[in-house]
Amino acid sequence: QVQLVESGGGLVQAGGSLRLSCAASGRTFSSYAMGWFRQAPGKEREFVATITRSGSSTLHTDSVKGRFSISRDNAKNTVYLQMNSLKPEDTAVYYCAAGQRYSGNYRNYDYWGQGTQVTVSS
Repeated sequence: QVQLVESGGGLVQAGGSLRLSCAASGRTFSSYAMGWFRQAPGKEREFVATITRSGSSTLHTDSVKGRFSISRDNAKNTVYLQMNSLKPEDTAVYYCAAGQRYSGNYRNYDYWGQGTQVTVSS
């Protein structure tokens, strides 16, 4: 079992930055690939980024490439999402997730946090 708690969301103006954190419980954090997903009102859950167990490889969806960056610190049981040059279309609830596979498909993730709201004003 892994419990995930996101933090760092908030209201920011377009062009601003936020860093999301996701703290995991348990001693098996490094055995999971981690992902960030988001869901805007009335829209389906969308893949944002994923990172391998060791942090050696990352994958970002095209719409955030060059602006967002996923990273992890296995010593701190935490995964991060650094978000720069934010746009109003980035507004959503952001979720972190843990799974056995390094994947952009939400079905491959077994554990989910409660989400943190990110709102970008124009």
